[in-house]
Amino acid sequence: MKYILVTGGVISGIGKGIIASSVGTILKSCGLHVTAIKIDPYINIDAGTFSPYEHVVPHITDAIQDWVMKQAKISVDDDGVEPQVCVIELGGTVGDIESMPFIEAFRQFQFKVKRENFCNIHVSLIPQPNTTGEHKTKPTQNSVRELRGLGLSADLIMCRCSAALDASVKEKISMFCHVEPTQVICVQDVSSVYKVPLLLEAQGVVDYLCQRLNLPVEMRARKMLTKWKEMADRSDRLLEQVSIALVGKYTKLSDSYTSVIKALEHSALAINHKLEVKYIDSADLESTTLQDEPVKYHEAWQKLCSSHGVLVPGGFGVRGTEGKIMAISWARKQNKPFLDANSTEFNPETEHPVVIDMPEHNPGQMGGTMRLGKRRTIFKSSSSVLRKLYGDVEYVEERHRHRFEVNPELKHHFERKGLQFVGQDIEGERMEIIELKDHCYFVGVQYHPEFTSRPIKPSPPYFGLLLAAAGKLQSYLAKGCRLSPR
Repeated sequence: MKYILVTGGVISGIGKGIIASSVGTILKSCGLHVTAIKIDPYINIDAGTFSPYEHVVPHITDAIQDWVMKQAKISVDDDGVEPQVCVIELGGTVGDIESMPFIEAFRQFQFKVKRENFCNIHVSLIPQPNTTGEHKTKPTQNSVRELRGLGLSADLIMCRCSAALDASVKEKISMFCHVEPTQVICVQDVSSVYKVPLLLEAQGVVDYLCQRLNLPVEMRARKMLTKWKEMADRSDRLLEQVSIALVGKYTKLSDSYTSVIKALEHSALAINHKLEVKYIDSADLESTTLQDEPVKYHEAWQKLCSSHGVLVPGGFGVRGTEGKIMAISWARKQNKPFLDANSTEFNPETEHPVVIDMPEHNPGQMGGTMRLGKRRTIFKSSSSVLRKLYGDVEYVEERHRHRFEVNPELKHHFERKGLQFVGQDIEGERMEIIELKDHCYFVGVQYHPEFTSRPIKPSPPYFGLLLAAAGKLQSYLAKGCRLSPR
């Protein structure tokens, strides 16, 4: 197993994720089996239930190295083959107190797996102040020096900058950061993140990694990279626009929905449309906001009504509480038996629980009680729109993360009103996919389809949403789920 650790310096949000993804992409295009690990430097017993707005207090763990080695061996490809390369993104910035145990873990790790199986890519900022117009290398020098002081030496320094670096700047970084000039990689701002893998490829990153890690790669024309270049070029030529209203709890921090936004972008690009996301705080749509802040209330509803499509994170499986509001709201609009429809999460004593705790979940204990991981969903209807979007398969396997579910005892009540449960778990006990009959596209899933969305292969539920929002879904289905050559 070969390990590539991606660290970051100077500022957070420097682009480690894009660099890690790009390195993985160009290595995968060489025919290698590549996996990836994203580490947020929180060492808590269970960080899965935190609000994105919360800070945390670390609880030290000594299992980081074993966990990395275990995760790296898990196959992520359809052929089930164990990965050959693991790209590890270590979040945060070198020097942060919360990342110290992870830096120390990888300092030891490099000796455990041997030098020929471990390399470090350090992503750093090269600012260019308007006052001088010069690229300043001092922040990167300090960041690399601090990293070396902690026991890790950068093999490649990825320099984030607004414009391409001159050769003299790269030579200066090389001299003071103890690397060859060819190991200083310029990652300037580009029109699309999909161009970053091509940028790295052009500067010899694959050649270096093959030599440094002794990777079994044949240097030949790579079909995947050709497709990637075509997609990156196409992203610059988009003319039509489609808008999606994202209604959620954490819209003030767009990073909270990064996976969702990326899935929307993948789908928008697939149908040759620019994506506009309109963030709407779900609280702004409530009647209490109308009384307290009417301007904010009307602005929120104007955004919602002017969008081509609506996405409620949770309706597609992102958050345990929000996702069920869609089912609850729908039930409340039905006849008398559902006037008091509610969730046991909000009101444990409700007489009409539309949303309930899963049997294996212990109410009151938030940590470590979610239904997690990849699970199979069986389609129960041959006419399901989502089934057609998935390629008319009998089942799908998607990743889950939830602790509440729609009450299966009320299934027949919903179906009488047109809300069809077209997908269930293997045992037929859990309602996994819903579709509203005679609607252009009203779909809800219990899982997280955005986790498996890829730029060249967008997630079917999100792809369907974008097709419907652009007015192309029916023609797409009529053509046997194929897009026109244009």
